[in-house]
Amino acid sequence: MTTVGLIGAGNIGTAVARLALAAGQQVVLSNSRGPETLTGLVASLGEGASADTAEGAATRGDIVVVTIPLKAVTAVPVEPLAGKVVLDTNNYYPGRDGQVPALEAGEVTSSQLLQQHLPTSKVVKAFNHIGSGDLESQGQPAGTEGRRALAVFGDDADAVALAGQWLDRLGYDVVNGGGLEESWRIQPDTPGYGPRLDADGLRQALADAQRP
Repeated sequence: MTTVGLIGAGNIGTAVARLALAAGQQVVLSNSRGPETLTGLVASLGEGASADTAEGAATRGDIVVVTIPLKAVTAVPVEPLAGKVVLDTNNYYPGRDGQVPALEAGEVTSSQLLQQHLPTSKVVKAFNHIGSGDLESQGQPAGTEGRRALAVFGDDADAVALAGQWLDRLGYDVVNGGGLEESWRIQPDTPGYGPRLDADGLRQALADAQRP
């Protein structure tokens, strides 16, 4: 049985946890305040959910989702994530994260920053362009006409393929947008950020994106 580790238990993390549980998987949630603060959430999620430290979630997860503000990514444990597929849901918001010159200049993407922090992990950008409410409610079985698609970006082809298979199980078609350096195509204020699009529509939105 797949175990999903979640570093961050906010809106997106909770939505991913619910989808994974509905797909018959186990989830391990963590946050910066400690597992004892997640008792109520774990109880509401039900069987298959548990809480741990960030190190514990990273160690126990077969797939790990990092869903915390960009300014906090240096707190993500490195060693337990060695060799693992790590999904990054983050967006860069200067008002929240502070200005990052390399991001402002377009020299790097936020997911590349996480990859730099986790040099032996396989980072895949995912879930950053859908709201938590939509994520929970818009999943559909494979083959459904007009099924919503989500974009993934990553530098490791096997990791991207695994992430795509997992998202399909959670209810979404997947569009491979390329390497992490191309993940700016789905950042805030791009055509694909936010709207419900099927695979063809999302591919067109990624193609239409213009880098600031």
